[in-house]
Amino acid sequence: MSENINPKYIIKVATKGEQIGTITVETLPEIAPKHSANFEDLVTSGAYNGTAFHRVIPGFMIQGGDPNSKDKARDTWGYGDPNQKKVPAEFNNTSHKRGIISAARSQDPNSASSQFFICVADATFLDGQYTVFGRVTEGMDIADKIVDAPRDRSDNPYDKIEMTIEKL
Repeated sequence: MSENINPKYIIKVATKGEQIGTITVETLPEIAPKHSANFEDLVTSGAYNGTAFHRVIPGFMIQGGDPNSKDKARDTWGYGDPNQKKVPAEFNNTSHKRGIISAARSQDPNSASSQFFICVADATFLDGQYTVFGRVTEGMDIADKIVDAPRDRSDNPYDKIEMTIEKL
């Protein structure tokens, strides 16, 4: 039943000006209302458009949404904008399984902002430490393509993998 009422979004993914595909996601406001609202606000404002999946770790996750990845130097990607609104932790009982979307953060549990990650494999060791706020409903094959991108020692893809997100 919740699949029919939860907000849905499409993440369009491209690299080198060519579309890779789309990932359809839904947020879960019933378990993480503040994170779901923050995601919607960022989508509505266009904040994600042009940001990158800047961290890819096979067997674990893909991470993106840092505003620095729009047009700042690559060595700033992943550090975020200190002026962004912070969202307090909303830990819940949803496990970090393949396809789960969770809020990325620093060591402070209340430091999440725009960055998120999609689990490409079960990562239950994160349960109770990171806020789950959504899930992939279609397009895990695209997430798998992203995580397999050639990357450097810091897990940054060599070629920018850019996203645009729209509400459905």
